[in-house]
Amino acid sequence: MKSLAMLVGSALLLLLPVPARALDAAVPATSPSLRVQDPKKRPPKPVRVDYSMVKRLFGMDPTVEAVDNPLTPEKVALGKLLYHEPSLSKNGNLSCASCHDLSTYGVDNKPRSPGSDGKEGERNSPTTYNAFRQFAQFWDGRAKNVEEQSTGPMLNAVEHGLADEAELVARLKAKPELVAGFEKAFPGADAVSVHNFRLAVGAFERTLVTKSRFDAYLDGDQKALTNEEKQGLNDFMQVGCITCHTTRLLGGNMFQKSGLLAPYPSEDLGRGKLTGNKADDHFFKVPALLNVEKTAPYYHDGKVATLEEAVTKMAKLQLGKDLTEEQTASIVTFLKALTGPLPEEFAKQ
Repeated sequence: MKSLAMLVGSALLLLLPVPARALDAAVPATSPSLRVQDPKKRPPKPVRVDYSMVKRLFGMDPTVEAVDNPLTPEKVALGKLLYHEPSLSKNGNLSCASCHDLSTYGVDNKPRSPGSDGKEGERNSPTTYNAFRQFAQFWDGRAKNVEEQSTGPMLNAVEHGLADEAELVARLKAKPELVAGFEKAFPGADAVSVHNFRLAVGAFERTLVTKSRFDAYLDGDQKALTNEEKQGLNDFMQVGCITCHTTRLLGGNMFQKSGLLAPYPSEDLGRGKLTGNKADDHFFKVPALLNVEKTAPYYHDGKVATLEEAVTKMAKLQLGKDLTEEQTASIVTFLKALTGPLPEEFAKQ
């Protein structure tokens, strides 16, 4: 009977509450799964994303016209020289890099860049990074590719004022190091020409590529984006930003009217000024959003200072939607995941 009483007593002890300290002492440190977790410290549930939809929307680059311009080291090296050569502007004071600084993500972060005469230009300077991947160049799409685009600014009398292509060739031939570069890149007679200039600058710009964590996500790394960035991606799609911003560049794939559902105050006719067709008035190329975090200010006129303002205004103007602060912050969080590191030679030390 005594043994039975002792057994019953031991069983009752097991039913008594155990002090927390005693429980901690009894559970080995190597068994965290047995501890009672603070609900506030529990990891958030993973955000679910329709990955097949993401691949359909963002998996491919825009469709672009093929260009016969094979990249060679000599051609790229010449293009780099030409991109940074100020003597080719009207007053010898501007190069491509003046408005498209490669150490600041291919822009100058000014609302509108000044021309060689110091006068402010008409539009914001878009980035040259990943530009060759877009279906057209300039805000109004006046150039089909970066080769055609390369001489556009310097042969524009309003902004830079070179008289004609002959003057450009004369300026090129006045620099011995440039002549030598042309002869290496284009062996044979008449190496120094506007045609070869375009090929060289185009070849160099075709090396200006950035890759972001979103690229890694598209390529199959499901952990490349944070939970918050995935939520921002969901919001980006659900709000309707994908009406225009698709492809791997999230833009650069179509023209769209600025102020589709609510008027945007601007006298710039955009593509309509180029074509003379009233139906094209206020239409502009949809900008690619790669590295958009780094390319402020925004819009064709550079009048929008912050990414948050750009997102909220765009939702209202193009989609007729008033975003909440939470939606705006979420979408901006996703957009920042589109920033990729610069090529080492151009990254600021």
